[in-house]
Amino acid sequence: MTESKLGVREAVSFALGGIIGGGIFAVLGVVAAVAGTTAWIAYLLAGIVVMATGYSYVELNALSSRTDGSGGAVTFIDEFLDRPKIAGMVGWTLLVGYVGTLAMYAYAFGTYFGAVFGVSELPVVGLPARPVISTLVVVGFIALNLVGVRESGLVEDALVGLKLLVIVLFSAIGIWYGHSHDALSFGIAQSLAHPVGPFLAAGVAFVSFEGWQLLFYDQESITNPTRTLRKAVSVSIPVSTLAYVLVAFVTLSLVSQREVAAHPDLALAIAADQFAGTVGYVAIGVAAVASTASAINATLFSAALFAKGLRSDALIPDQIASARERGVPTNALLLIGGFTVVFTVYGDLEAITEFASMSFIVVFGTVNAVALVQDSVPNRWISLVGFVGTLLFLPLFAWHLYTVEFHVFALVVVIAAALLLVEGVYFERTEIESGFKSVEKRL
Repeated sequence: MTESKLGVREAVSFALGGIIGGGIFAVLGVVAAVAGTTAWIAYLLAGIVVMATGYSYVELNALSSRTDGSGGAVTFIDEFLDRPKIAGMVGWTLLVGYVGTLAMYAYAFGTYFGAVFGVSELPVVGLPARPVISTLVVVGFIALNLVGVRESGLVEDALVGLKLLVIVLFSAIGIWYGHSHDALSFGIAQSLAHPVGPFLAAGVAFVSFEGWQLLFYDQESITNPTRTLRKAVSVSIPVSTLAYVLVAFVTLSLVSQREVAAHPDLALAIAADQFAGTVGYVAIGVAAVASTASAINATLFSAALFAKGLRSDALIPDQIASARERGVPTNALLLIGGFTVVFTVYGDLEAITEFASMSFIVVFGTVNAVALVQDSVPNRWISLVGFVGTLLFLPLFAWHLYTVEFHVFALVVVIAAALLLVEGVYFERTEIESGFKSVEKRL
């Protein structure tokens, strides 16, 4: 964030930029491959649950007694449940989720950059260009963050305005074109034939709404944070939900599910090509490149600061992020960036997206559960909607992965098991060290 404090307008812009940043370009094709013409219903369902989750966040934030400017899921669990180990596990899960999100943005950046500039493989060596482009953009933003170069609030506002303008034009022209050619479809027949489809896809779409909660990590940079965050969340999530619904409706009306499944990473550009030709294709491509680049920069910076906050609460080792280090912690930035490169080079878009979505379903569901057990939270039925939604999406999503994409399911299980093992060793390190010392004395 910038040095000057964020007001409501800047906070809304930051939240919208975080949500729409890369999700609309990277995730839509994956959601559409699952839900087909009912993708817009999937986004609506996910948006409703995320709106309820946003309510839980702002209400818990208003009740929080923390004075260090920190907030978010880890803070809420630690403060309201007094369960630091669970808070730590959620924190580690979030970090892994951010790595998945960054990898998704980098993947989309590489794909759209290659499509716009006609770079499919590297000259001479003949290797695919996408992984190299994705790696270079991540490394570039790591370097920029290390030397302290950040986007200004004015640049962020301009980028968000550009993204919204592109979405409005895409939706308006697409609806006009679809209506003129009798091509618009709400997917009612498909939803009746496969009613579970939108619910499965809603789980996949969850990562599209990641970004607004980044505001809670650095509230010292926000004017009157309790009031400002409430307004920013209440505006940004509904607006982004509407944007996703419109774009999904237009795209799946103009592009067949088979074509989307074949090119999930370019679904928007293919749809724009239907009614605006090469100009539309390139316009979406340029917007995607700018948006995903901005999202990588903002998420990388915020994730590193989040790691620093975890260290200040002794929830991760000092070697990862020192709480005493000023600015962005170097080791955290390098680790997060390094794992992002591995994910985006060796993963496919569907696997990366679905892995990140599952992480956020777990975290958002936990925050809703915390809000539910707080008597001081008004209108707890809203938090109940969020909790029940995540409770519904998680098993459906897991079942979908197990039956359709077992390799992703296996990856999630392996990473979850590794996280639990590492977390268990870290949080029980004192007892483990004492046990070793006792054994040494007996020897």
